[in-house]
Amino acid sequence: MTFKGINSVYFLGIGGIGMSALARWFRHEGYPVAGYDKTPSPLTEELEKEGMVISFNDSAADIPIEFTSKPDEVLVVWTPAIPKNSVLLNFFQAHYQLKKRSEVLGMITKDFYTIAVAGTHGKTSTSSLIAHLLKSAGKPVAAFLGGITQNYNSNLILPGKSKEATLVVVEADEFDRSFLKLHPNEAVVTSADADHLDIYGDEATILDGFRDFIKLVDKKGKLYIQSHAWYRLGENMGISAGIREYGLRSSGIHADNIIAKPGIFLFDYMGTKAQIKGLELHIPGFHNVENALVAIAIAIDHGVSENQIREGIKSFKGVKRRFEIHSTVPGHIYIDDYAHHPEEIKACLSSVRAMYPTQRLTVIFQPHLFTRTRDFAAGFSESLSLADEVVLLDIYPARELPIEGVTSAMLLDGIQTGKKTLINKEQVMDYLLESRPEVLVTMGAGDIDRLVPGIAAWMDSRTKQFDA
Repeated sequence: MTFKGINSVYFLGIGGIGMSALARWFRHEGYPVAGYDKTPSPLTEELEKEGMVISFNDSAADIPIEFTSKPDEVLVVWTPAIPKNSVLLNFFQAHYQLKKRSEVLGMITKDFYTIAVAGTHGKTSTSSLIAHLLKSAGKPVAAFLGGITQNYNSNLILPGKSKEATLVVVEADEFDRSFLKLHPNEAVVTSADADHLDIYGDEATILDGFRDFIKLVDKKGKLYIQSHAWYRLGENMGISAGIREYGLRSSGIHADNIIAKPGIFLFDYMGTKAQIKGLELHIPGFHNVENALVAIAIAIDHGVSENQIREGIKSFKGVKRRFEIHSTVPGHIYIDDYAHHPEEIKACLSSVRAMYPTQRLTVIFQPHLFTRTRDFAAGFSESLSLADEVVLLDIYPARELPIEGVTSAMLLDGIQTGKKTLINKEQVMDYLLESRPEVLVTMGAGDIDRLVPGIAAWMDSRTKQFDA
């Protein structure tokens, strides 16, 4: 595809997971791509290896000359995460045409048959599963994802050089109402809980946002909606697309005979068009079984066979930081997860409990955003109480300034567990050396991921000492 009159693309916030997928798309399409981000990361290093020029200085002087000589031929893509006082943002606003990431993604999806996956939780795993089932079955699919898939080591899946995509799978992000820029032929709603109240103001408004997204679905298309989300949004949503309900205990598409084992969940898919027994899902979690249900339903509707589905589900390796298992040795279990909302924490810890019911569970959680911590403090405390031991890190501010009185400490009193404490990131390894957890889960959407390699290496060394 082409953007008329555009000869190069610059990304403000190129290291973001959604932005980097778009940057990879434009690079694949042959455009020169450059960008800015606040700090280097493993993802920006990969983008540089792929031929993109990236600066970490908020200065117009670092813009490559080929992006300044003809401003009218440059598309600047930006994200609201960029501060309003950014030197680069103000420079580009004065001289260039700017579009938000959501607008550009909407322009792309307008040209393809699009399957859009929305929901306050589960978007990344579900969209990745859908894309994997279609791609592994040989379907010409492209996907823009909100995480790095383990199968493809990327947040962008392409159909291959020999054929153009006829299907596009895309995450429909509710933040900043971005999903209202898309053009879905089919849509999935995995959940519709209160979140992003800093954007929407209250729960009723975010639910209205989801209803507005649903109305965008092509009248000849389909809406796949999780049972509880359907209940919250109202069964009469005023759309003419076909509606298919799913959920673990749904009266529609559902799962039977779920068996939780360390590192694997077994289940039967029970749908209106097919029933597939004895499926093996190697990304554990009851929530991931539910995500798999809708992925399977969509794959069946697009002509994927039972054997292809069975192999696709079995071969799916998951997404980095989505229930990512780093160690499976008994007494030395380590799982890392992106969970940053009370419902996500509850889903993750409940699944860990089912896998390891007799072992002591320790969770290290980094709250994400001052507003989210304030708005859902009671929910966070309740969900974290599923663990035997809770360690809280300081709030990761992301795009926000501190709010007086809002700290991680405000969660402690509500946590009903035997041991709970508040430490900083620099104290984590010393804490682990002293406590020596049997089952450890790290959680959060901030920079807690920077601790994961060190914790995984330490856990591996413990395992080797144990074996010796």
